Parts: sequence; structure tokens; C-alpha cells
Amino acid sequence: MSGTSLDGVDAVLVDFETSRPLVLGHCSAGLPPALKAELLALNAPVDNELHRAALAANALARLYANQVTQLLIQCGVPASAILSVGAHGQTVRHRPHEFDGTGYTLQLNSPALLAELCGITVVADFRSRDVAAGGQGAPLVPPFHQAFFGRSDQTLAVLNIGGISNITVLDPASTELIGFDCGPGNALMDAWCQTHTGQAFDDGGTWAASGHIQTSLLQRLLDDPFFAKPPPKSTGRDLFNPTWLTSKLVSTSALTPIDVQATLAELTAISCANSLLSVAPHCTELKVCGGGALNRHLMTRLQAALPNCTVASTADAGLPPLQVEATAFAWLARQTILGKTSSLKSVTGATGARILGAIYPA
Repeated sequence: MSGTSLDGVDAVLVDFETSRPLVLGHCSAGLPPALKAELLALNAPVDNELHRAALAANALARLYANQVTQLLIQCGVPASAILSVGAHGQTVRHRPHEFDGTGYTLQLNSPALLAELCGITVVADFRSRDVAAGGQGAPLVPPFHQAFFGRSDQTLAVLNIGGISNITVLDPASTELIGFDCGPGNALMDAWCQTHTGQAFDDGGTWAASGHIQTSLLQRLLDDPFFAKPPPKSTGRDLFNPTWLTSKLVSTSALTPIDVQATLAELTAISCANSLLSVAPHCTELKVCGGGALNRHLMTRLQAALPNCTVASTADAGLPPLQVEATAFAWLARQTILGKTSSLKSVTGATGARILGAIYPA
């Protein structure tokens, strides 16, 4: 899995023969700076983008293949023992329902090359079938959240804070699963931090914690129509990007960079908290995964915004926060191989459940 935050690639080896998915190994690698820069550039129209996108996809597939090889060596498992590799690819555009009524979602990937390099069946292109069926194509992880974290005696929620944040509500009393994108996760904070400190991210949120939240700016950010839109809904860097942020800062040039960072952290915390409260105000437990779970300041602000809900890492529920998304796409790949549906109308708004993903045999 390489997510919207563009901070690296996570690979997990998962055994599904146990009563609950068991992660046997995990490894990660950062994106080479040149590839990260190219993937960021491809989030917007650029010159010669078809050629550049194809080469970036090949480079990403090689990085994936290296991680698969490293993981199998680390775990002492031969490639012949693996049912499939689930490879999500890197989202560079996400525009469901737009332009022609169907829209599109685009994840750069070269699954054919990955299958050749690994000698393992690859499942990829998970989102496009849901979009074709009238859905948002995101989030896709709520059914996995339900399978892994769901409880029969308690309502809880799972919040993934990657570049974009998304939430899943697991209510045993409800017949429909609820899950949707909340808004920006780390993407805006990371971009602002890189620009003003030279660091790729605000480690632990210490920089944001030293600033002051600017309430007028925060309100201007929260006034974006996306936040008031009811689910199903999804978003990405197409909306929440540095250009969007700059447009909100035009009349606030006197703000210091550290105060903007503090306000961006609060934007993520408040938008996530509001998302949960809008659909499950009775929820008393929130499990957080993704890189945001490692941001101590952000976790503190989430807890402050949800005083009646216990906020903790998914590690407390048996799955470390940096392994959840990769494990989810292993689960989704297995669903595809087994011919089982893994999208839900209640989550994405599609006309019905669909088998997701395209299979590239070894």
C-alpha cells in the first residue's frame, strides 16, 4: 500500500487461515524523492503526462516488487506459497461522478510488470468497478474494518488518517455499514511543514503543538462545501491541496507558519470528530490508524474534540496503525480471488455490491 500521504510503501504478509487475519510480517520503504516529486506533480495536469505517468507506474511497480521480495525473505516464505499480491497503486486523480456523470479514479500502477517481477498473481485496480457502478470508489476499507475490528456488543469507529482521512462506524445494531471520507488527514500538514521547515512531516505534531489555533482561519477552512456534504462522499488531493489552502490564506498574510500548522492540525481533528458525531454521536470508542495515529498532538486534539469517546491507536485492538491499510488490501485481494464482493452500497453509493479488482495471473 502506498497512500495519499506519499510517505512510502507498506507491505504485509497476511495469513487468512486463522479465525482472524494474522499479520506474519511487515516491511516498509520510503518513496525515492524523484518518484515522490513526479507522483505529486501528476496530481495536476502537466506536460507529457501520459508518458510520465507510464514511467512512474513502472518505477512504482519495481518498488512494490522489491518490498514483496524483502518481505518474503524476512518471513522465510517462498513466492509459491502466496495466493496473491494486492497492489492498490498510487492515486493521482479521484473525480467520481464528475464531467460525464460517471467520472473516474486513477491509481498509477503496472500490475502486469509486478506479476512478472514477483512471479505471483497480482490483484489491482480495486476502485474503478465501484465508480462504474455509480459509486464513489472510496473508501474501500470499511468492510475489512468490520471483519477485523467489529464487535457484537459495542459500537466503535475506525479512523484512518493518511493523506486523506476516512472513518468507519461499526454499530452492531445497524443493518448498514457506514463509512466515508472526512477530509484532509496529513496531506495539508505535511505540505505546509515541508515548505516552511524543510521536514517531510511534523514529527509527533510538536511544531503544531507550539503554535496557536487561528479560529477565523479554521472556520474559513471548515466552510468548504465538502464538509457539509452528507455521505456517501470521498475526496483527495484534487480538492485538498496547497492551492486550496493558499486560497484560504489570501486575507491572512499576517499569520505565522507555526500558527497555520496548528490550525491545519485542528482542521483534521475537528473534521474527523464532526464526521463521527454526525452519524454516531453514541459511539464511545475510536480506533485510529495510518500515520496520523503517530502524531501525538493530533491524537490529543481528537480526544479533546470527542470528550465522551476513548481515542486510541488500532494497536490496542491487535493491529498496528501502519499495517491496517496494507492488510485491508490483502483482504480485498483475497475477496477478488475468491469471487466475493467487497464494496457496499451504503458506503460508496454504488448501485450494488461488486467484486472489485482485476487479476493478473502469475
